[in-house]
Amino acid sequence: MARAQQEGRSGTELGRFLRARREQVTPEEAGITTGPGWRRTPGLRREELASLAGVSVDYYTRLERGKENRPSPAVIDALAKALRLGRTEQGHLFDLATQAAHRAPPQPAIPDRQTVAPGTELLLDRLRPYPARVLSRTMDVLANNPGGLATMPGIESWPVERHNIARYVFLHPAARDVFVDWDTVIGGCVARLRALAGVEPDAPDLTELVDELLVKSPDFADLWKRYEVRPHTAAAKTLNHPEVGTFTLNIQSMQIEGTPGHRLVIYHAEPGTPDHDAIVLLDQLTHATTPQTQHS
Repeated sequence: MARAQQEGRSGTELGRFLRARREQVTPEEAGITTGPGWRRTPGLRREELASLAGVSVDYYTRLERGKENRPSPAVIDALAKALRLGRTEQGHLFDLATQAAHRAPPQPAIPDRQTVAPGTELLLDRLRPYPARVLSRTMDVLANNPGGLATMPGIESWPVERHNIARYVFLHPAARDVFVDWDTVIGGCVARLRALAGVEPDAPDLTELVDELLVKSPDFADLWKRYEVRPHTAAAKTLNHPEVGTFTLNIQSMQIEGTPGHRLVIYHAEPGTPDHDAIVLLDQLTHATTPQTQHS
């Protein structure tokens, strides 16, 4: 049985999130004085967190084990403060609590994630030479223009149905060299998938991807168990391309209306700069003159 499926058979996402974050807060960070000797528990003990949040140990234990699923907003707020969560993580905790209280409503059928509208494909072509692509909720690459494909050197050797940003950065042998700040890139991928798992824990496309990465990538498995979430931000990425060299691209990302969570991602640089020259060269690396739709 896949690890993600095993994980989902006991407890709740709320309980697993609480435990993972509890283990990442040291007593010193929480203002707790500890005596000499070795502590078996990484981070805070359950009783320590319960005391900080003003709840009983029994109640907190039941929360973590999924036996209690209706914590009040005041309790969730107190736990967030005790766990030293940021605004995004606190919002995620409230979402998980809401989900736990409703006990996993029936999952709607996932809309066709493979369809990219003709108008969107035309837009990708008109954006040239700027690299651009369309991504699904789970970062499947649904369509590229030539430069968009070239920002992931080597992925063209994979079947198009396996083109996925997270799969590429964790499993493709070229990715560590391509992304100068690889650690930041993989952290962002895991955080995005974790945020999605908080609201759609049983979505088949997400489960399939996570199961594969848990089995094939120790780096992914290590980050996944930390339960970190963060919002998507438009940040620059520095690439070390085997044919173009090292250059930095700014990123703009936007949701595409009328789709099941598709995003248009555009890479850009100031005209007249070496980074923009690299964009032009990227566009010329493939003989394609129209966007490459990854799923038909």
